[in-house]
Amino acid sequence: MTETKTYETDIVVVGAGNAAMCAAIAAGENGASVIVLEKAPEAEKGGNSTYTHGSIRFAYDGNEDLKQIMPDLTVEDFAITDFGFYTEEEFFHDMCRMTDYRTDPELASLLTGKSLETMKWLVSHKVRFVPIYGRQAFKVDGKFKFWGGMIAESVGGGPGLVDSLHEEAARLGVQVLFDSMATELIHDDGGVCGVIFKHKGKTTEVHAKAVILASGGFHANPEMRTRYLGPKWDLAHTRGSRYNTGQGIQMALNIGALGCGNWSGCHAVGGDRYLPEFTEGFQKLSYPFGIMVNADGKRFVDEGADFRNYTYAKYGKLILEQPGQFAWQVFDQKVSGLLREEYRGKQVTKVKANTLEELAEKLDGVDQAGFLRTVKEYNEAVTKDIPFNPNEKDGRYTEGLAVKKSNWANTLDEGPFEAYAVTCGITFTFGGLKINSNGEVQDVLYQSIPGLYAAGELVGGLFYFNYPGGAGLMAGSVFGKIAGEHASCFIRKGNINV
Repeated sequence: MTETKTYETDIVVVGAGNAAMCAAIAAGENGASVIVLEKAPEAEKGGNSTYTHGSIRFAYDGNEDLKQIMPDLTVEDFAITDFGFYTEEEFFHDMCRMTDYRTDPELASLLTGKSLETMKWLVSHKVRFVPIYGRQAFKVDGKFKFWGGMIAESVGGGPGLVDSLHEEAARLGVQVLFDSMATELIHDDGGVCGVIFKHKGKTTEVHAKAVILASGGFHANPEMRTRYLGPKWDLAHTRGSRYNTGQGIQMALNIGALGCGNWSGCHAVGGDRYLPEFTEGFQKLSYPFGIMVNADGKRFVDEGADFRNYTYAKYGKLILEQPGQFAWQVFDQKVSGLLREEYRGKQVTKVKANTLEELAEKLDGVDQAGFLRTVKEYNEAVTKDIPFNPNEKDGRYTEGLAVKKSNWANTLDEGPFEAYAVTCGITFTFGGLKINSNGEVQDVLYQSIPGLYAAGELVGGLFYFNYPGGAGLMAGSVFGKIAGEHASCFIRKGNINV
């Protein structure tokens, strides 16, 4: 009988994305020895973090704060850019209104209140950020103006963020074991004291004084999606990491952890109808500047209800509910230059035509007469006396339609016309484990499980129905840092009340 190999460490982190590596770095800089278990091979490390643009939302009071986050910005950059400000109160309000006021107020307050200091901490650990020109600000009258409360992304996008965090963790002596799938928590009456995992297929154990779970939700598990999110969710296109299958959540539930949050909800966007699974460049998020129609040729959503930061994560669900689970986004020549870079990729399901009649013939699966009727009614309903402005909610709306467009309502009348086929893409799930303000996982008696912490997408209670764009990465960083710090205190002091 083969003997099981055993590792020893102070803290073991399950997962190797943004939240996990922030936890590992925080624990390492507080004197703990750390082993990270990454289910994926090294080439696919980082979970969903790798598949993001690295866009991150944080509170700031103006340019002086931003100089600390993006020290490479020049006087000239500030002269041509209106970054505005985004206060903690605004961030907290966005968390509340995006979730219909169901967000856990204690966790939301930690997220928003610690966002700026966490950004400074990331910068101190050699993570670099730059403004999101083009996707979050358009140049109008010679000046960029940022909108929607999100202004920065990591250099190199998600892959750049993950690489920077891994490099910093290595500098601190953190050991990462790839191809290591956690399967079970080792625990006794005293709490959690390690993890059983498969290392390249062989059963292995790591004994530790504390465990931090940061292995993502269950978006890549069709069975769990259908069980918790409901019918048709097994049909959704899977974005992001194929390794986020909910095992970290299940391991904790198996030892009495308390489930929490919006288990029937998720982050789901509209993206290319035929792009392969688990790929980046899927999302198509310039819909506020055009219209979306379903198989009947009808509009079914207010494309201009708000900045796309505040609507894109919930509109995927609406597309999934349409006949055939698809839609077409339609634009004319007036706005084609405003489309985001993902519309110009090599793998894009796109049609183009000089007339609307010709375009209708090319919209695969769409009722042609219904589409042309929809466009005619839409064009007649646009209030043309209000100027179009992509940098603000301009109030350019439609009048008299069953499905109103509240902002950016331009007529579709200048060819050539472009249309993009989209479907629902699920990004991450909202249900997960209940934690307290120290990142400690709670059991079904609402007591902390000694030695068990959690961060990232497998934490429940923050997001319901929707979320503000960029808040996911920020939550991973904030609560990863908190989990690493408090796990370090726990192993030093031998108690959880620190």
